[in-house]
Amino acid sequence: MFWSVLLLHIYKFSFVILSSYFKERNIMAIIDKNMVVSLHYILREDGQDGELIEDTFGEAPVTFTFGVGQMLPGFEANLKGKSVGDKFAFLLAPGEAYGETKHDSVVDIPLANFADADGNVDKNAVAIGKQIRMKNQNGESFSGFIKEANDSTVKVDFNHPMAGISLHFSGEIIEVKEDVGIA
Repeated sequence: MFWSVLLLHIYKFSFVILSSYFKERNIMAIIDKNMVVSLHYILREDGQDGELIEDTFGEAPVTFTFGVGQMLPGFEANLKGKSVGDKFAFLLAPGEAYGETKHDSVVDIPLANFADADGNVDKNAVAIGKQIRMKNQNGESFSGFIKEANDSTVKVDFNHPMAGISLHFSGEIIEVKEDVGIA
């Protein structure tokens, strides 16, 4: 009886020591809701051989709290359950990323809406490719890009710049730890 009690205490003590060791080194941490995740990734358009959009390797890793809406839901769904050292590669269809291109989000706006108090329009303010912010009649703010401009109208695309694009992510999990909050 003595030996079995002694072995049980040794086992418990060893478990506490090893658990603490692994936790300090984030060895056992698995990506799940409210975990702080750091990772590197390469983002390409339409597949692993597509045009490079972003590469975080060689920079500080991207760090975010998992499951609280900081990242695309499809991105997080592909990372759930992974841990430090895991590599990943997946493709998000437009509907899982920034949505399909909505043709009704490309609108013609009268050039007069871009005029100053004297009725003058700064041609640089309506240059093709320029990003602009506008408010609707309810005061909601929208960001768009100028696609065309002529003597009477300016065509503005209010779709997200990555709407209609499949996104291929590949990378590696660098750190997973509990969110301890701000002290």
